[in-house]
Amino acid sequence: MPHLLLGTLLVIVCAGVFVVWSLTSDTREPVLALARPVTVGQVLTAQDLKQVNVVVDPGVSVVDASQAASVVGKAVSTSLTVGALLTPDAVGSGGVPAAGQALAALSLKSGQFPPEVGPGAHVSVVFVPGQVGGAVASAPTADPSSVWPAVVTSVTSPPNQQITVISVLLGESAARQVAAVPAGQLSVVMVSGGGR
Repeated sequence: MPHLLLGTLLVIVCAGVFVVWSLTSDTREPVLALARPVTVGQVLTAQDLKQVNVVVDPGVSVVDASQAASVVGKAVSTSLTVGALLTPDAVGSGGVPAAGQALAALSLKSGQFPPEVGPGAHVSVVFVPGQVGGAVASAPTADPSSVWPAVVTSVTSPPNQQITVISVLLGESAARQVAAVPAGQLSVVMVSGGGR
């Protein structure tokens, strides 16, 4: 009987030590996360942010919850989803687009882009030859300059129009080339995280 009591007491003491240790060793920090999705260039509001408590690895840079006032009113430099932790790099003091990048608007009809395209999607903007003088132009050769990698920043459908305007972020040179393509000769293809 004494061994049973001693064993039970030992289990209770070990469980108590574990509970005290786990409560005092919690190194979670209050940081900022997104309460709703944001897109490139969107200005953060207090309603876009929420506080979460997470264990932060020393190599990970996050925005402390106490710094919420310093990020409200600033534009985000990348599209982020609900629950994503806010990092200092995601909130820029500079404008969008960043140096070396440009925003281009594509006026597309149904069938020229997947309906699933949304802000933050990685896409390829593809040149599709149109009709020249009533004859259909030949298909383009495998010319890399006729495909431009981009990231969608916004998708809007103006009322009473049969077009959708897709804004994309891409390199300055590529944006100039895309802007020079006649209307109706571009299509958008969704790609995985950054491929061509």
